[in-house]
Amino acid sequence: MIAVTGANGLLGSFIIRKLVELKEPFVALKRENSDTSLLKDIAHAITWRTADVTNEVSLLEALEDVTHVIHAAAVVSFNPRKADIMMDINVIGTRNVVNACLVKGVKRLVHISSVAALGRQKEQHIIDEKNKWVVSSINSRYAESKYFAELEVFRGQEEGLSTVIINPSIILAPADWNNSSAKLFKYVWDEKPFYIDGYMNYIDVRDVADVAYRMLHQPIEGERFILNAGNISFKNFFTRLAQQFQKKAPGIKLTSTTLKIIARLEHFRTWFTGSEPLITRETARIAGTEFLYDNHKIKKLFSIQFQPIDKSIEWCCQYYREKMSVEK
Repeated sequence: MIAVTGANGLLGSFIIRKLVELKEPFVALKRENSDTSLLKDIAHAITWRTADVTNEVSLLEALEDVTHVIHAAAVVSFNPRKADIMMDINVIGTRNVVNACLVKGVKRLVHISSVAALGRQKEQHIIDEKNKWVVSSINSRYAESKYFAELEVFRGQEEGLSTVIINPSIILAPADWNNSSAKLFKYVWDEKPFYIDGYMNYIDVRDVADVAYRMLHQPIEGERFILNAGNISFKNFFTRLAQQFQKKAPGIKLTSTTLKIIARLEHFRTWFTGSEPLITRETARIAGTEFLYDNHKIKKLFSIQFQPIDKSIEWCCQYYREKMSVEK
C-alpha cells in the first residue's frame, strides 16, 4: 500500500488523483484540521490518516501496513519569518519520514525535492543532477532546506532504504492562487504592471505526479532526476497568461537597482505582516540571469514527453477563468 505525505497540498493532491485513477491502494497523510478542499470532489475515494511529519510517533502509526511512500509534504516560502518553520518541516520532517520508513520496513521512498536543492552559482547556465552544492548568495533558505532534506534521504539509502529523488522546477497547476507558484496567475489576473528581466523553469503538475508514481517501482536507487519541461522569460510567460485572461500584460520592466530597493522594502513589510513577499532579495540577485535545468536523464529513463507550455497555461487559465466566473 502507498502512503502520500502532504496529500492535501498542491502537488500531493494531484498524486492522489493519479492513484485514484489507477485504482492503487493508498492512504493520504495530512496534519490534523488541514484543508482538504483540493480533493473534495473525490473525497469518497480517499482514506485519510492524520500525521505530522515533525512528529515521528504519528508517522509510525500512519505508516502501518504501508510498503511505498511518496514524500510530498513541504513548505515553499521566501518569507524570512517562516525560515524556521520551513527548516523544521522540510529537513526535520524528511528526517522523520526516512526514520519511520526504516523502522516500518517500507520498501521504497520517493522524495519530492526541488531543482533549488541542486544549488546555483553565478555565471552558471545549465544545471544537471551532478551539480555540486556550493554556498552562494543566490541560493535561498528554501534551497538550503531542500538540500539538507536530500542529505537525509541519501542517509536513509545508506541505511538500507530504497530511495529516489525527483527535482521539479516551478510547478504549474490549477490550485489556490494565493499560494505557491499559482500566485503567478493571480498576479496577471490582477493586472499588475511590473515584470523582471529573467527566466523561469517550469513543469506541469500532471507530469510530476506521473513520474512520482512511475518511480515507485523502478529498480534505480540513490539517484535524483530533474523534472523540467523548459524555460521561458517572465515577460513572455506573463504575456501568454494575459492573452488567456484577456487582461493587460505587465509592461514595466524593473531595473536591478529598483528591484533591490523593492526587495528591501518587502523584507520589512513581510517581517511585520507575516505575508509572503512579492519580490525577494534572491529575486533581485538573479534578475537578468538565465538558468536551464537539464532534463536529459529523466527523458532517457522514461522516454517521456512533457506537457508543452501552451497546454499547461491553457489548462490552468481555464480553471481560473471558470473559478472567477462562478465567484461572480
